[in-house]
Amino acid sequence: MTNATIDLTKLAAVDSRRAARLLQGVRAATLSGEAPPVEPRPVIEESWGRMLRGGVDPEHDVRAGLLSLADLERRRRNSTLQEILPVLREGLVSIADAAHHIMVVGDADARVLWREGHPTVLHKADELGFELGADWRESTVGTNGVGTPLVARRPVQVFSAEHFVRSHHAWTCAGAPVTDPRNGRLIGVVDVSGPFDTMHPSTLALVRSVARLAEAELRNRHLAALDRLRTVAVPLLSRTGGRALVVDSNGWPAAVHGMSPVDRVVLPKGFGPGDTSVPGLGECAVEPLPGGWLLRLGTGSSAHAGASRVVLDLGTRRTWTITVSGASGSWTHELSPRHAELLYLLAADPSGRTAAGLAEDVFGDPSRAVTVRAELSRVRRYLAGVLAHRPYRFHEDARVEVVLPGDPAALLPHSTAPAVVRARAGGGSPR
Repeated sequence: MTNATIDLTKLAAVDSRRAARLLQGVRAATLSGEAPPVEPRPVIEESWGRMLRGGVDPEHDVRAGLLSLADLERRRRNSTLQEILPVLREGLVSIADAAHHIMVVGDADARVLWREGHPTVLHKADELGFELGADWRESTVGTNGVGTPLVARRPVQVFSAEHFVRSHHAWTCAGAPVTDPRNGRLIGVVDVSGPFDTMHPSTLALVRSVARLAEAELRNRHLAALDRLRTVAVPLLSRTGGRALVVDSNGWPAAVHGMSPVDRVVLPKGFGPGDTSVPGLGECAVEPLPGGWLLRLGTGSSAHAGASRVVLDLGTRRTWTITVSGASGSWTHELSPRHAELLYLLAADPSGRTAAGLAEDVFGDPSRAVTVRAELSRVRRYLAGVLAHRPYRFHEDARVEVVLPGDPAALLPHSTAPAVVRARAGGGSPR
């Protein structure tokens, strides 16, 4: 037999056990260096070659250490996959459950971050070590529907003995990589897995389509964010003399002034406020904006940009804002209750705070540093260039003012953070 005389996908759909036996023969022949009865599919053959060169044991699986609950939660919070999880669920979970499959979502390191689907199959996955926090890299567990698509950078279906490690032969998996269209980075993989005798030829096409829908959702979010940035950019640029443009944090332009439209701008590593040489644009004076940057071309002096003035307004009971002003104008962002607490504490300590110290002040528990880091990561999305980290603090060149309520007891009245409670009792100071 040759690939020209057999279609494995069609055979598996009508006679999964015969297809599985055939693949066992293909795998055995390949591992022994003999001519197989049917050539393995190219994507599988390439993967098996990587396994053989890497020394993966085809007869024994490896149970790498699971992520701790705290590390799992941290990866979930910091992953762009969280933004598209509803799309993945809507497109795959109900179908996977009905087909006695599960949906698995892993990050770019092939760590399993989410699993949903048929309870019986979830239990079987636990027995295999295919559980939350597991390391499902190809180099760890062999050819599979999570790790192999990440290496191949394409959707891959792995049926029965196409899995390199024998203990996985009872499974069929179909996975597709997911890329963030905002920056082109691989962010993870979505996979549908189940018993090999439930394999359906359309599963891979379904998973591929849902992955593309998820990427389209990220693209739509990106366009909406550019529109929001444009509302800030247009009035600023109207007051700017000379050539200038506003870009988002990935270098995509939202608006230009005094120059021709440009494609995506490559922002150099360590990009921040001040004088910066930008590829294709030359020397620019850079100022932070909510969700992006203002670049003024050919200024040659960051002094023209001026230091930022930051006003943290906590003077009212229900609405709290932060306003950042520069040479080209100002913008204001309304704060969530948690972000208001964190920025208040940072403004009160110019020398900076660690995540553990802030967790102690906000939750009374320094072990909740992971939660604080996740929140401050969100804060820095709109305060890039104003807020630094390691330790967390306002930049030295930012003039920070805090507007407090006339009655200290009215400071952030929602807050139960120990430091804020102390500040109410102590006249406005958290110390």
